[in-house]
Amino acid sequence: MSIITKKIAEELNIRESQVESTIKLIDDGNTIPFIARYRKEVTGNLSDEILRTLDERLKYLRNLEARKEEIIRLIDEQGKLTDELTLKIASTTVLSELEDIYRPFRPKKRTKATIAKEKGLEPLSQIIYLQKEKRNIYEIADEYINEEKGVATREEAINGALDIIAENISDDSDYRKKIKSMNFREAVITTKQAKEEKSPYEMYYDYKEGILRLPSHRILAINRGEKEEFLKVKLESPDEKILEYLEKQIILDNKSQFAELLSTAISDSYKRLIAPGIEREIRNNLTEKAEEQAIKVFGKNAKQLLMQPPIKDITVMGFDPAYRTGCKIAVIDKTGKVLATTTVYPTEPQNDVEGAKKALKDLINKYDVNMISIGNGTASRESEAFVSDMLKEMDKDIYYAIVSEAGASVYSASKLATEEYPDINVSLRGAISIARRLQDPLSELVKIDPKSIGVGQYQHDVNQKRLSESITGVVEDAVNSVGVDVNTATPSLLSYVSGINGTIAKNIVKYRDENGEIKQRKDLLKVPKLGPTAYKQCAGFIRIFNGENPLEITAVHPESYDVAKKLLTKLGYSVENILEKEKLEEIKKALKEVNVEKMATELNVGALTLKDIIEEISKPGRDPRESMPKPVLRSDVLKFEDLQDGMVLTGTVRNVIDFGAFVDIGVKYDGLVHISEMSEKFVRNPSEIVSVGDVVKVKVINIDSERHKVSLSMKLDR
Repeated sequence: MSIITKKIAEELNIRESQVESTIKLIDDGNTIPFIARYRKEVTGNLSDEILRTLDERLKYLRNLEARKEEIIRLIDEQGKLTDELTLKIASTTVLSELEDIYRPFRPKKRTKATIAKEKGLEPLSQIIYLQKEKRNIYEIADEYINEEKGVATREEAINGALDIIAENISDDSDYRKKIKSMNFREAVITTKQAKEEKSPYEMYYDYKEGILRLPSHRILAINRGEKEEFLKVKLESPDEKILEYLEKQIILDNKSQFAELLSTAISDSYKRLIAPGIEREIRNNLTEKAEEQAIKVFGKNAKQLLMQPPIKDITVMGFDPAYRTGCKIAVIDKTGKVLATTTVYPTEPQNDVEGAKKALKDLINKYDVNMISIGNGTASRESEAFVSDMLKEMDKDIYYAIVSEAGASVYSASKLATEEYPDINVSLRGAISIARRLQDPLSELVKIDPKSIGVGQYQHDVNQKRLSESITGVVEDAVNSVGVDVNTATPSLLSYVSGINGTIAKNIVKYRDENGEIKQRKDLLKVPKLGPTAYKQCAGFIRIFNGENPLEITAVHPESYDVAKKLLTKLGYSVENILEKEKLEEIKKALKEVNVEKMATELNVGALTLKDIIEEISKPGRDPRESMPKPVLRSDVLKFEDLQDGMVLTGTVRNVIDFGAFVDIGVKYDGLVHISEMSEKFVRNPSEIVSVGDVVKVKVINIDSERHKVSLSMKLDR
């Protein structure tokens, strides 16, 4: 354990004591959100991001240690374990290098070398490899001629010996490590056109780049182009340098009788056995790193999307645009309840603009609709133009917002949507989802497979198990940082709360359906399968509004209720006072004057925990999403044809990728702000500058009317 602790501490640049304490918490069954929020004193205030990285590295390194033990046992069983080998295995920190060490001892299929060994040629291979024998090697080879074993000539004996040497060279872990290192420094990826056809991969039809400089998005694009058979991809290695390196390591005297034979064995070993495997390994390694970067970018974007601020207390009309099948409409009240659904046909081919306007105006007036949420898919801009014209004809102030409809169709046809809306046609469920995404993005987006929520790049190409694990963590962190109203939350939302799985989430909903609103957190202990352990993990993230304990609209954990009460008593207030507007203002002022360190000692609680309690009491029921940028609300439409160079617009960042960000500027196609146009200063990563959901000012710098592409700049003063 101490080796793992030390390694993680070095990698994350934190103290070993922090790692040790965190590992104990993880091993005791605590979730990352719980540890991050309620065990700050124990971890030394490690963030949820660092804790998740620590957890991942812990799993990897424990797996590595288990594999080391297994390999030592397997080699020992062969009677080939030495102290030097044991030390080499123990000091290895990468799984692939460990497997290279085990390679010579791994049971092999029949190879040229194993056949040569069966013919009794291993001693001859040793004579050639050690290069000490003074006698003529061909005369020595005559001693190994054995027609019964299939060795008819001295040449056959020598060739068999060289096959054994070639395999031994290819199995040497030190050689493989050095060759990989040389490749990573100097190898070049080349791509060529594989078929005479236009494709999104035309820039790679005759392309080469050193793998050291190859960015992750390019690696994944090349992989996809190869998979779709548009590209032929090859790794050009520094072959001459590698062969020169191997000869220097193996050949003792270039003028000896063994030099030419060994040079032949080295060349065969490299070209036949080492190079193909190394190319696969390097490409796999590049892909893994690119996938990790893509998953990281996707996770960051997804979290920003999930943390978009809700637009509360409004009645929303969801507008799911389409052409032939009509635009699906759903009116949702401020609690998310479906009030009405319909289908209108303002777009081609029907073009029933007047009929659609009448139907929607009637719904707007009947249900006092405040906002229209328009999906950004097919026919979105035509629908936006229609909505904009309609709103000009109305007396009341109504705005619309364009929301991402990614995943809405997936959700519409899902088992979950069928359970939620058994009596509503599948085609109308998308409009409900689009409306709710404006009201409460988090609650709605957790119902959708994270891969389908439309942010990131190449998420369908990466390791799906790894993506799923990472995104589950991102969603958990978002849900738990906001908190969940236990009396209104869907099972989908509840299942991401720390300590609550899918079964318990359904049991909570069933319990409240049968027993009415849950009035206090401890009532959760009556829910089937939600025992003391799960309760401890989830309680602080559960919110109960209009309940029996005012602290339960905050993130104060039940284990800290006494501390919170004592703190308020010392200030001359009660817990109930935090719900009274005037008293709360007084409490806030009093809390600002508190000496946290001194008070923590008096209340026998950690200073970090007390600081969190003070923050929660100061803003009871606070939603952390309120500080995020609000959606851009529009009342008029901008056409692609209206765009002009130099025009400055306000837009919403829809996606952040390695080379820039896509911004919705209110026309049919999102514009691209290339990384070079984000700042006058050098930008290493676009996510340093913008996040999904950010509202930004951009200048139009290039319009490609033919391909409907818009280039934007955030450098407005140039």
